[in-house]
Amino acid sequence: MALTLNHFTIRTTDLQATRRFYADVLGLTVGPRPAFPFPGLWMYRGDHAMVANAVVHVIYLDGSDTVGLQEYLGDVKNGIKGTGAVDHIAFFADGLVAMLAHFAKNQIEFEERTVPSIGLHQLFLHDPSGVKIELNYPAAEQTARLAAGL
Repeated sequence: MALTLNHFTIRTTDLQATRRFYADVLGLTVGPRPAFPFPGLWMYRGDHAMVANAVVHVIYLDGSDTVGLQEYLGDVKNGIKGTGAVDHIAFFADGLVAMLAHFAKNQIEFEERTVPSIGLHQLFLHDPSGVKIELNYPAAEQTARLAAGL
């Protein structure tokens, strides 16, 4: 069996803040989404013609109208804050120095650490619903950053 991660889904009560986070912080773009009976959006990491590029699905929990969502997915009362049993969602990335400058310019809070044994430098931040996002960069980018005094 071939197995790859396709997407993850965020439930939010603030659709626009969530869209801004994934667009402005991670560079994803809003693209096509099926006509589900509830509001939301799909965020893509590339060509919108390829549904596999819709890596983040966002479900908007409108407290006044959850009928369509309940009929389609079932109970929607739980799981709108934090990551529950899932600790974090991770992406491989490149461009560490540019991302750190982007975080500084936009006052984005994050934590970082290097895991030398697997060659990764990691940045951790949270989306508007409290979901922890991990960005994994090649440790060589951190080494070059430190050598350049950045």
